[in-house]
Amino acid sequence: MTKDIALYLGSGGARGYAHIGVIRELERQGYNIKFISGSSMGALIGGLYASGKLDLYEEWVLNLDPLDVLKLVDFSFKKGGIIEGEKVFNVIADMIGKPNIEELSIPYVAIATDIKSKQPYYFTKGSLVEAIRASVAIPTLFTPVMKEDMVLVDGGVCNPLGIVEPNDSSLYTIAVDLSGDEGINKEFQLPNGDKNQFVRKIRDYFQAKKVVNQKINSVQIIQDSIETMQKIIADAHLEKQEPDLTISIPGNLCEFYEFHKAEEVIHYGRESAKFSLLKSFPS
Repeated sequence: MTKDIALYLGSGGARGYAHIGVIRELERQGYNIKFISGSSMGALIGGLYASGKLDLYEEWVLNLDPLDVLKLVDFSFKKGGIIEGEKVFNVIADMIGKPNIEELSIPYVAIATDIKSKQPYYFTKGSLVEAIRASVAIPTLFTPVMKEDMVLVDGGVCNPLGIVEPNDSSLYTIAVDLSGDEGINKEFQLPNGDKNQFVRKIRDYFQAKKVVNQKINSVQIIQDSIETMQKIIADAHLEKQEPDLTISIPGNLCEFYEFHKAEEVIHYGRESAKFSLLKSFPS
């Protein structure tokens, strides 16, 4: 098979870190990413890769602990979202700079959803940062992006796998699905993903709270509903437009908000890609 590929990166909150591991394994095995598209976290990781800033981003997220993540949350007093998102996007904008999509080294598409027209919107030109910001605007959680007469939210609402027809039909197509049905493969996990005792204590505290308090808050209900909807849509997309290879990441690998788990999730993505490629192309 050709080593030239089109890569589709799906939505899934913090599970999107798995995209980094997948890309690292593809690079290690000599694959050439000639086209990349994505929804939500897929758009973010794809944009960072296409702009040559993925190394910088990976270094940053690998050093985030739960308190760092909390410091990046800026609650919104506007209608349309609980979180403004400016703090985290200021960091990302500083990393990326101000490139336009048409200036990137490889063709790139970020997918958002216009909730006024109920149609997908494909960013193929213009500000990369604006495209990513629109694509990750999870409904009710992050404030939407207003563009012309559109109200743009998370691309995962309409296209959770980030599948877009590449400009070169000869490319081998690989999708990364972050809502897989399979259970977590313990062989793909790090022996101990906790970085230090302080992080372990925080994690144990929240896990205990989770067990004691069986009530689900409204934000959790909304997010679970969105992820259920996205899972159903993703399955329909795969039936209609099946990529040559789908690398599946289990939907229960981590919660969508657990952005302090970069090391574990990146590792899982790398191991999943290694397994899927070996299974499809045994040496």
